[in-house]
Amino acid sequence: MAQVTFYEKPGCINNTKQKRWLAAAGHVVTEKNILETQWTREELLLYFGDRPVADWFNRTAPLVKSGKVIPESVGKEEALDLMLKNPILIKRPLLRVGDERMQGFATEMVHAWIGLNPSKGNEAVVEQLRQENLGLCPMLAENTSCDEKKIS
Repeated sequence: MAQVTFYEKPGCINNTKQKRWLAAAGHVVTEKNILETQWTREELLLYFGDRPVADWFNRTAPLVKSGKVIPESVGKEEALDLMLKNPILIKRPLLRVGDERMQGFATEMVHAWIGLNPSKGNEAVVEQLRQENLGLCPMLAENTSCDEKKIS
């Protein structure tokens, strides 16, 4: 069991499912609003690791979807500047366990890191979540995403 700090956008359908899976695997999840967190360049870099800059971006963020920000043409410093001003640009979730950090919810990577096997009694919940694509916003079929909606 791990104590997971989970940075999310409240109302994000997939973030809700990801937290549910972590809890069903026996982890204790502390939710934080990624949009209200006072990020620093140094802190964000710890989550991004050695990933390419373009992979840091939330592809459903309005500035990305509109073409005003093109992740493949943005350098490291500009990307950090943009994300500090507009945290919706950060691909989520951001996960922290102790001093270790991860960006995104690639199930294989999260499982290798802290484990995603179900705790007793949660087998059906985990099996259902395994069948879903938790990396693709389900609202995109409607040509929208929760990133375009205000937090209520």
